[in-house]
Amino acid sequence: MEYKKAVYAGTFDPFTNGHRDVLEKALKVFDEVTLLIAVSPTKKPFFTLEKRTEVLNKIFSHEPKVKIDHWEGLIVDYAKKNKIGSIVRGLRPVGDFESEYQMATMNNNLFPDIETVFFLTGSEVNYISSSLVKEIFGHGGDISKFVPSKIMELFKK
Repeated sequence: MEYKKAVYAGTFDPFTNGHRDVLEKALKVFDEVTLLIAVSPTKKPFFTLEKRTEVLNKIFSHEPKVKIDHWEGLIVDYAKKNKIGSIVRGLRPVGDFESEYQMATMNNNLFPDIETVFFLTGSEVNYISSSLVKEIFGHGGDISKFVPSKIMELFKK
């Protein structure tokens, strides 16, 4: 049996229960999934790269199939370098498909050996986005049902 590795990339600022839902689905398919914190030159993160890395390592310390890493370049270059054959992406019901399809097509053009695998987010989390979580928090709202408890601890600090 061939060892199947995937990369699930995002800024994860913050990592939400929607991200967790997609990751849990990917872990049923792949032997190893790297949660790759993508460092984007166009985004100004709420949490530092170090904090995001630290908290994800804590959340998944018990899960040997999950690796945590970060990358400042193209995801396909990370995949090539680490011999990863699949990119995991989550799809929410409204609006994700066009941009995700375009990104998957471009990634396949840049690295023809890579396959993008889409997982539909569950109905109980498909409305959650990191930007909405930050906005709710910024207005003093309760975000505890949208993020893992370790992420909630980070917000409380």
